[in-house]
Amino acid sequence: MTSVPTDAIKTFSNPVYNHPFPDPFVLKFRGEYYAFCTGRSDDGRAFGVLQSHDLVEWSPRPGAMRPLDPDHPHYWAPEVTYLNGKFYLYYSVGNETLMETRVAVSDRPDGEYVDSGKRLTTQDFAIDAHVFRDNDGILYMFYATDFLDHSHIGTGTVVDRMLDPFTLAGDPRPVTRARFDWQIYDPQRKEKGGVRWHTVEGPFVLKRKGTYYEIFSGGNWQNVSYGVSFAVTHDLNADAEWTQQSDGEKTLPILRTIRDRVLGPGHNSVVRGPNNREMYCVYHEWTEHGRVLAIDRMDYAGGDRLFIAGPSYEPQALPYHPKVFDDGNLLASEIVTVVSGGWSNGLDGIVSTDPGPNELTIEMPAESFLCEVNAKRGDGLCGIELKSGKKSLLKFTLDVNAGHARVKWSEGKDWSIVELPADHDPRAFHLLRVEVDCLAVKLSLNDVDVLVTGEILEPATHLSLVSEGSGSAFSAFTLTAGFEQLFENDALPQRGWSIEAGDVRVASGNLILESSEEAQTRISKKVPEGDFDLAVNLCVTKDSIVSMTCGASFTLSGMDFRSIDSPATEFRLPEKFDSTRFSQFRFVKIGDRLTLYLEGDHLGEFSAPEANRLGLTVQNGTVTFDMIRFTLI
Repeated sequence: MTSVPTDAIKTFSNPVYNHPFPDPFVLKFRGEYYAFCTGRSDDGRAFGVLQSHDLVEWSPRPGAMRPLDPDHPHYWAPEVTYLNGKFYLYYSVGNETLMETRVAVSDRPDGEYVDSGKRLTTQDFAIDAHVFRDNDGILYMFYATDFLDHSHIGTGTVVDRMLDPFTLAGDPRPVTRARFDWQIYDPQRKEKGGVRWHTVEGPFVLKRKGTYYEIFSGGNWQNVSYGVSFAVTHDLNADAEWTQQSDGEKTLPILRTIRDRVLGPGHNSVVRGPNNREMYCVYHEWTEHGRVLAIDRMDYAGGDRLFIAGPSYEPQALPYHPKVFDDGNLLASEIVTVVSGGWSNGLDGIVSTDPGPNELTIEMPAESFLCEVNAKRGDGLCGIELKSGKKSLLKFTLDVNAGHARVKWSEGKDWSIVELPADHDPRAFHLLRVEVDCLAVKLSLNDVDVLVTGEILEPATHLSLVSEGSGSAFSAFTLTAGFEQLFENDALPQRGWSIEAGDVRVASGNLILESSEEAQTRISKKVPEGDFDLAVNLCVTKDSIVSMTCGASFTLSGMDFRSIDSPATEFRLPEKFDSTRFSQFRFVKIGDRLTLYLEGDHLGEFSAPEANRLGLTVQNGTVTFDMIRFTLI
């Protein structure tokens, strides 16, 4: 991973916390980050805890929980899951040979966890618990355990459905067991009778466009082959093991040791950055201080591929912040207007104070944006409203007394009922995520449950926080300008795309542009002016020529990526680059400079004018786009 080239970008360097912090897990809750690690904290409690606003500057907190009795000397790999106002800390405990998985509970994210008395696993050795909640609301636990009769003897990962936060169904199924030599931990492990021992551990699961990704660590941290890889499936309940993506020879792990630079990067978790668009891999690496905390950007590349832009050891751009965020002074902001009722700042955020209708409206910086806010009900209803000026385009309220939510599309329309999860607790904070792309709207609850999708009649200029009754709280409001289009439907005009010429279609979750040698296929979309981060996932047929214009213009042809505006500027792509396989190109504009990346590789930097439109042109073939994401930074 090469360094950031321009002085205009504020940077950080790994490690971000240069003290022992092994097996890190990071929870994001109400805009704050809480990190947990293996072992004891300095105060003697189990599991070290850190807190951060930005993923880079970390402050120690008291340890997470009181240790159990002396028969449980080792505390490994904590992870925290938030459900309906409670925080559940899943961890492994034992004497290293015998390890069981347990759960502790707290009312707060950063500590005071109390062991529940519940042992979830039955195996002699069960570690690295990770809880994943699917879109249907079902919880699953992934963890690592030993396979002594497998072809490649050693530790692998399994999945078991959870009946509740304290109970597994008791039917663990293998997900990723060792298959390759890079996963060898010890060729003659004495503690296991001298067998050839493999290790696959540290599972963390993501889901995107119907594909499940399990990220895991494999091998021995002292070997150059050690690293992080991933496996995929399209059916979480299938009996077959997931398809692993790295054989250690033709395809290497996506995060791995760099000789003389980075040693033993592994056991990662994944969390969204401050602007809620970026995705970060949080992991440990070995230094003279032990296992220390590091972070790097990561992303999907399309075609069931993940990549990590690391492990980095030179300066990288700081995590991008949202255009608007509540730092405790949102009520005083010039883009905020109190429309009705009363509002005040409190420990829970911005709180409605009037028994009647309360409305606080925020002016939007662009017609496409992402908004996140944590909300909990007071004495009445609470929700959000999209407006064009004073005209209501969409109103969503959590009508929790009736056990559901309601949505109204534009003024004069009837309310529709939106069912909430059966266990929804209205008195707890819940994350509302609102994505608006021109006229297309998606509203999600707790980052999993998609409650509302549809189209508004005209672009939104304002977003309001609304309540009927006092005591409703809205916390950690953030607003990021831009859009992310995954092409899961064919609504291109509603998302602002102009089809100017040629064959354009959406199929199987991709945007496809096809053209003959004589003609061109062109589409374009308005984008807001300012510094931006543009990520494009694409693959092309062998002889295709694809051009992208966003202020500056570029052409991808064969093994070259060339700037049209400056014909002398030509970037030679890596020899391993295969244009027929999905890859991500990323363009970052800061001031008058634009930097080009191919996934984790820096390709070059040059001057670029202001952009107000994104254009895509294809000639002599077919180009398939898995994603286009434009973010103001």
